[in-house]
Amino acid sequence: MNPDGDEGAGHYFDASPTTTSATRQVTIGLVDPPLLMATDRGVFSHGRLDAGTEFLLRQAPPPRPSGVLLDVGCGSGALALTMARRSPAAHVVAIDVNERARALCKQNAISNGVSNVEVLAPGEVDPSMRFDVIWSNPPIRVGKPALHALLLRWLERLAFDGTAILVVHKHLGSDSLQRWLTEQGWPTARIASSRGYRLLRVSSR
Repeated sequence: MNPDGDEGAGHYFDASPTTTSATRQVTIGLVDPPLLMATDRGVFSHGRLDAGTEFLLRQAPPPRPSGVLLDVGCGSGALALTMARRSPAAHVVAIDVNERARALCKQNAISNGVSNVEVLAPGEVDPSMRFDVIWSNPPIRVGKPALHALLLRWLERLAFDGTAILVVHKHLGSDSLQRWLTEQGWPTARIASSRGYRLLRVSSR
């Protein structure tokens, strides 16, 4: 079982994937009009909308209509572009260490006519920027220490009344992650659960 993985794609959290490119189109019909997304090997969820991301898109509270929204680990852009479509007055920042993912996300924003998305490498984000909402299907397979550092880095950037929505499968440690975040001083609640996926809401402290 590989609930959040991407078999055969290599490490999608690598900065420069060496996997041979092979683009495939995916339609995301959870927004109007639907998003036609290019995906690629070496980027998370090649050739499909993965179940965890779909669960978040279906069950997450609506993103704020304005403000600054963040997608951590944007991949080809399913979360970022959906937030941008649902909140056209907001500024959406999409970040990923994977340069192929960033190129795809930019391409998908342009091809779908989504103009309120800014795609950046993590180190390019203005240090003073704060986020009203964070959405993420985090890269669990990067390993626990790196995952914890990643989450704390961006949770510290939440606005004073901001929230983060994370989707994690129970077999990949959702329940222990919820406990750990709470122990770190980030109140975390499970707000939805289906087929092993947990949707976690993290509140600013």
